[in-house]
Amino acid sequence: MTLRLIAVHAHPDDESSKGAATYAHYVDQGAEVLIVSCTGGERGDVLNELVARDPKSRRDLAGLRREEMARARDIIGFQHRWLGYQDSGLPESGEPVPPGSFADIPIEVSAEALVRVVREFRPHVMITYNEQGGYPHPDHIRCHEISKRAWELSGDAESYPDAGEPWTIKKLYYEAIFNADRVNRMLEALRDREPESPLVAQFADLAERFALRPSDSTAKIDVGRFFERRDEALRAHASQVPPDSPFFFWPNELQREAWPFEDYRLAASRVATSEFEADLFQGIEEESE
Repeated sequence: MTLRLIAVHAHPDDESSKGAATYAHYVDQGAEVLIVSCTGGERGDVLNELVARDPKSRRDLAGLRREEMARARDIIGFQHRWLGYQDSGLPESGEPVPPGSFADIPIEVSAEALVRVVREFRPHVMITYNEQGGYPHPDHIRCHEISKRAWELSGDAESYPDAGEPWTIKKLYYEAIFNADRVNRMLEALRDREPESPLVAQFADLAERFALRPSDSTAKIDVGRFFERRDEALRAHASQVPPDSPFFFWPNELQREAWPFEDYRLAASRVATSEFEADLFQGIEEESE
């Protein structure tokens, strides 16, 4: 059978910074990969000065980000769906999200839209964010909430009966790509190879910040040969990723030596598997449906 993976992200560009090499790896292996973008990123800041000079970035940021997403899709080779919600922005502490934005819509309403996609695509594996949204952006947290609900209810015929034939996902993962173990290993490798490099101070600062975020990954997917393609997909989201983005101060050759993985935490499984995995489809029988 053809294995299928769905990854649910909050905004366009999240899929390229949080798992693009994994998606390229599984596409290369013959799996079908579907990325769901919950919002259009309409309220994101333009972080690239060159793109900010383009009148379209002020006149039609949503349209610009759709074009960027299409380029990233073509680079990695995944399928893509928009869930159709408006970006909630990042309100100041204590401020409400904009009315009608993704984080303002009730979970059960948005979950139905995602359940409909799940039942149509019929994935074996789902990837999304952890309970904190990876970081506390309201759209990331809501993305986790509706993904968890879709995991729980997409196979239940009595839930969302108008959203298609039930389909039960086998495994649920939370992305854990930026983790303390990875940062520390990169710092050690850099100190061994280039102790005078100015990157040492940058990685030491990262290691200090990540010290409060202990690693909890249970799956390491070896995707080092796809790091350049991941970076190309990231650069396709030019409005969000300037040329000097911190994403690009991780030298790919050093990454391949020190940590050629993208990491995930198995959050739930309906199949037997091992405590630590090297394949997100581990435990899923390859038999005809």
